[in-house]
Amino acid sequence: MIRTFARAGIAAAILLAISAPAFAHATLQVREATIGSGYRAVLQVPHGCGTEATNVVRVQIPEGFFNVKPMPKAGWELETVVGPYENTYDNHGTAMTEGVVEIIWSGGNLPNEWYDEFVFRGTFADSLEEGTFYFPAIQECANGEEAWIDTSGDDGASHPAPSLTLVPGSSGH
Repeated sequence: MIRTFARAGIAAAILLAISAPAFAHATLQVREATIGSGYRAVLQVPHGCGTEATNVVRVQIPEGFFNVKPMPKAGWELETVVGPYENTYDNHGTAMTEGVVEIIWSGGNLPNEWYDEFVFRGTFADSLEEGTFYFPAIQECANGEEAWIDTSGDDGASHPAPSLTLVPGSSGH
């Protein structure tokens, strides 16, 4: 009986060790979205910077994701940076030529030992192609940062940008 528990404990430890790197990066909770549809992004931030607390989280909004609205977060200040879009997007009959290009949550305190989520929503343009779509994000701390901005798609990237897979919508895109 003790051997069974010991084996189960070892198996659990191995499984945790194998899966731990997947949780070491900033990621999106839902990793698939439909082209031409709305999307609620939940950015998961699993730790601070080394041993320091995160006090700023920045998310860059790439071209093709428009009509962005971030969710306020208790204990954090919320700011958006608005800029021009490269393309014009149709938002229920209204032409959008500019919008949120960066979201900044600041003044908070996410200790290294804690986990948190930062939420925003928007719409994927129907002109986008199938494939990987990235939301580069930066965690700022008192003496450094964790820049999750690598959009190369390399499996060995040390700081990959949070990403999802875009799939065709009902229009057959």
